Amino acid sequence: MKYILFPFRLIWRIWFYLLIIVSVLIMVPFLLILLSDEKYYPTFWKLMRAWSLYLIYGMGFHLKIDKQQKTDPNKSYVFIANHASLLDPWIMIAINKNPLLFVGKKELVKLPIFGFFYKKAVVMVDRSDPKSRKEVYARIKKRLDKGLSIAIFPEGLVPKENVVLAPFTNGAFSLAIQYQMPIVTQVYYDAKRLFSWDFFKGNPGVFRVKQVKFLETKNLTIDDKEVLKKQAFTIMHNELLNDNLYMKDTKRPNNEREFKSPL
Repeated sequence: MKYILFPFRLIWRIWFYLLIIVSVLIMVPFLLILLSDEKYYPTFWKLMRAWSLYLIYGMGFHLKIDKQQKTDPNKSYVFIANHASLLDPWIMIAINKNPLLFVGKKELVKLPIFGFFYKKAVVMVDRSDPKSRKEVYARIKKRLDKGLSIAIFPEGLVPKENVVLAPFTNGAFSLAIQYQMPIVTQVYYDAKRLFSWDFFKGNPGVFRVKQVKFLETKNLTIDDKEVLKKQAFTIMHNELLNDNLYMKDTKRPNNEREFKSPL
C-alpha cells in the first residue's frame, strides 16, 4: 500500500516547496524592509505568523492547541518544544503571538538567498565553538531588552525517529535562569508522524499541541540548571510516552533513519 502512495506523497511534498518558493518570492520586498531595522521586528513577526499558517493549512493540516497556561504579551519567555519535523518551527511561530527569536545554526548563513534573511532573523551559534556559544548570550540580551522571547529546540538535533525524546542541551535553561524568564514547554504530538523528515512519509491531518504549565526560574541560580533541565525533560518525555499515536509511530519497524535540522 505504501508504494502505491509514494507518487501522491511525492507530489504533496513538491507542493510544499512550491508553496514556500512562491510565498517567499512575494514576501522578499517586505522582508528586505522589515529586516532592515530591529524596530520592525514585531511587524515582521506578524508576517511570519501569517506565512506559517498559510503553509500549515496549505498542506492540509489543522492545529488543535491545548494551553494549560497562557503567556503574557508583555513578558519574555523561553519557549521549548520537541523537534522531529520540518514544520516544527512554523508550528511554534503560528501558535505564539509573542514575538520569538530563534537560536539556530551558523552554518545556514552560507545558503544562497535564504542565508541572507536567516542571519537577520535568527541568533546564530556555532555549536562546536564554545566562544560562539558565549557570544550568543550578549546578542540575545540586546533583543530581550526590546521585549522578545527566545525559542530553542533543546534536543539540539533531530533524533532518530525511533527515539521518543533526545537528551536536552543546556542553552535554553542557562538563558532562562540568567535572565529569570519562565520556561514555556510545548509538546508536538503529531508533526513527526504527519510530516517527518522522511520525504515519503506523512499525510494531511491534525497537529495537536499542548502547552503545559510554565516552569518558573525566579530566584534560581546557574547551579539549579541541571535540575531545571531534568524537570523540563521529564514533563515533555512523559507527555509523549502517554500519547498512543506518537508512540505507535515511534515504535514502527525500520524507523532508525537520522535527519538533520537547521534549528
